[in-house]
Amino acid sequence: MTVQDSRVEYASRMHRVLAAIDQHLHEPVDLATLAGVAHFSPYHFHRLFVAWTGETLGDYVRRRRVEIAAVRLVAQPRVSILRIALSVGYGSAEAFARAFKLRFGSSPSAWRAREVNANNADRNPDQTNRNFGQAEDSRLLHHQTSAHTQWEDAMNVKLIEREPVTVAYLRHVGPYGEPLSRFWQDTFYPWAATHGLLGRPRYGISHDDPCVMAAEKCRYDACVEVPPDFAVSGQAFKATIAGGRYAALRFEGTVAQVGPAWSALLRDWLPASGMQLDARVFFEYYPKDAAFDPQTGIFACDICVPVMPL
Repeated sequence: MTVQDSRVEYASRMHRVLAAIDQHLHEPVDLATLAGVAHFSPYHFHRLFVAWTGETLGDYVRRRRVEIAAVRLVAQPRVSILRIALSVGYGSAEAFARAFKLRFGSSPSAWRAREVNANNADRNPDQTNRNFGQAEDSRLLHHQTSAHTQWEDAMNVKLIEREPVTVAYLRHVGPYGEPLSRFWQDTFYPWAATHGLLGRPRYGISHDDPCVMAAEKCRYDACVEVPPDFAVSGQAFKATIAGGRYAALRFEGTVAQVGPAWSALLRDWLPASGMQLDARVFFEYYPKDAAFDPQTGIFACDICVPVMPL
């Protein structure tokens, strides 16, 4: 195994660990179990984790719990703070409130009220004093936004069942928005062409919300469907996107419109749907015949979020 192969193998194992943590935030974190996910010795795993992430395992888990909770507080305004606290592994609303305030400097209820009110102001074209900086940084609005779009008035959302799929992916770490467009064009497509993967269904997975995570640390995976036995190489990794029920919004528009579409799905449709989010990843799905007009910049995809009954 070359040095490069070894680095990629380490990265692949740690990606699996971070995914496992997000999927089990509601449960106690067991170091030995995570070490098994990574196929590392439990004795050395914690030191490796600190070296890789720059955080202790405990600090990382606490941060992810309150970050995921912050997203759910806004996306699920009718769900009680206690239920959201329990969904990310806190035993009481009080313990959650202390951890949340330590991370964000405000209580969960104040955070929710501010973000929901800010979102409502975004939809009112008569309000011109809204500070769009934070909203534009959110994963829910990770492209440029406009104050009012078609997505508030026409929600073509379907509940669908998806089968699990194997994907190969390249990971981008850094700000969303225009850097992601360049990453797809300059990095992903040349790699996919080299490996004969053009013309297959693609996925874009945003793992982090820049509203609660420093933009330079945000993770995004540009993915393409591959057979389960596909052998990745170079800087590529392989993962499975879980099957199950998803809410899918059919999107057709420009980069500037996709952010408001995400916002409409999560902040308008979801609270009235009788559904709630679970721990699977959000993604944009681009079928193999996905439309794209280079003249207008208009493209089509399905915006998919994992849901289960309230």
